[in-house]
Amino acid sequence: MLRPVPDPDGAPFWEYAARGELRVQACAACGELRFPPRPCCPHCQSFDAEWRPVSGRGRVWSYVVAHPPLLPDYAAQAPYNVVVVELDEAPRIRLVGNLVTGAGQPLDSFPPESLRIGARVRAVFHDGLPQWVPERS
Repeated sequence: MLRPVPDPDGAPFWEYAARGELRVQACAACGELRFPPRPCCPHCQSFDAEWRPVSGRGRVWSYVVAHPPLLPDYAAQAPYNVVVVELDEAPRIRLVGNLVTGAGQPLDSFPPESLRIGARVRAVFHDGLPQWVPERS
């Protein structure tokens, strides 16, 4: 399976994820949360940044269901979903991942026919990667 290749701006995101924490970059001057990480705040142009924890809760903003032909390691798990999740704390921040039935479950563990735009989800972590699971009421 493909692994992320962190760049200097995004490396802290993956370091926190490896510890089971979801954090996003924030401007240390104006406080604006931002993702993807970058050296300069797009709102106030400050180069001062920090990493703030977020709840990991959000909603499915969009999704696709991948079907073969795919890379061989992924084809065996198809069809599987790729979701875009809008975070509760920062609706302009959208993270990409897979909706699964539990941390570490296969990519195809959540039935594609059950996917819904607006579904409530929360982040879980497996092997240093964030995944998404349905949020139970």
